[in-house]
Amino acid sequence: MTNPYPLGIMAAPTRETAMEKTTEKAILNRAEFKDEAKARQWLESIRWPDGPVCPHCGSVSKDHYKLEGEAHRPGLYKCKDCREQFTVTVGTVFERSKIKLNVWLQAMHLMTSSKKGVSSKQLERMLGVTYQTAWFMSHRIREAMKSAGGILGGSGGIVEADETFVGNKPHRGKKPRGGFAHKHAVFSLVERNGGVRSFHVPNVTAATLGPIIKEHMSNKSFLMTDDAGQYRILGPMSVGHDTVHHRRKEYVRGNAHTNTVEGFFSIFKRGIYGVYHHVSEQHLHRYTSEFDFRYNHREKRVKIDGRWEKVGYNDEERTIAVAKGISGKRLTYRRINRTAQ
Repeated sequence: MTNPYPLGIMAAPTRETAMEKTTEKAILNRAEFKDEAKARQWLESIRWPDGPVCPHCGSVSKDHYKLEGEAHRPGLYKCKDCREQFTVTVGTVFERSKIKLNVWLQAMHLMTSSKKGVSSKQLERMLGVTYQTAWFMSHRIREAMKSAGGILGGSGGIVEADETFVGNKPHRGKKPRGGFAHKHAVFSLVERNGGVRSFHVPNVTAATLGPIIKEHMSNKSFLMTDDAGQYRILGPMSVGHDTVHHRRKEYVRGNAHTNTVEGFFSIFKRGIYGVYHHVSEQHLHRYTSEFDFRYNHREKRVKIDGRWEKVGYNDEERTIAVAKGISGKRLTYRRINRTAQ
């Protein structure tokens, strides 16, 4: 077959060649997602950048002994100080899991890269595991996504507070109509240009929301809410409180609005109703942690040429953030299934 292109002009790449290049760039084709040994090396590099850390005594050293005998499991170390044995998964949500580490990393990547979440049934199909395994993995990963805490707002900062309602509480007899008493309440605090903190609460009274605001919001912040009655009581907990009157069709008045927290709620509810369809009261707090995590890792501020610029987190950075959050959050089936407090 003759070349249809004149001399000096390179032939156009075939469709197969373009697909091969695209496949090579696919993140799930990386070694750590396909090979368990590579996955362990990747996790060690993320959790132990300065050398192995003994979870028993806290010793950090590159001189811990690596046990590589035939009788030893992969990645086993012995602490040079307390002489206890450990691996990179001890004291994490991966401890004693029979699932290969590269499969765990695949699940972490899928959950962090999906804007509105990924269901356990989807994980079952994509990872080739049972539904029960996929469900348990997803809850462990949500536990790793849990916020480390900290105070929202600060001097001059603006924090928006609002509540939303999802699902339905169990009821007997006639189904309730109107109002929100039959739904599960979720309360959120969102710092403008900052993070979010969400809570599954039994009700949205001032007595319930007050301690949450006191613990998670700086009293030097400006608080923005709608005109619900409980916020008139809670307003003095901030340096300044402003409201918008939704009942009068007022949604923005100068700097006063709750559009930021309502934007977060729109993503949260689309995920709950569009992906998960139903979330039980027992596990709702884990789903709020998941959506908080993705919102808090949507962007970051970096200094470029002397100027602060916003740069969005990519999928790999979100996966790394979850990997750093697995420590001290081991879950068992019993703990997952116990009634949420």
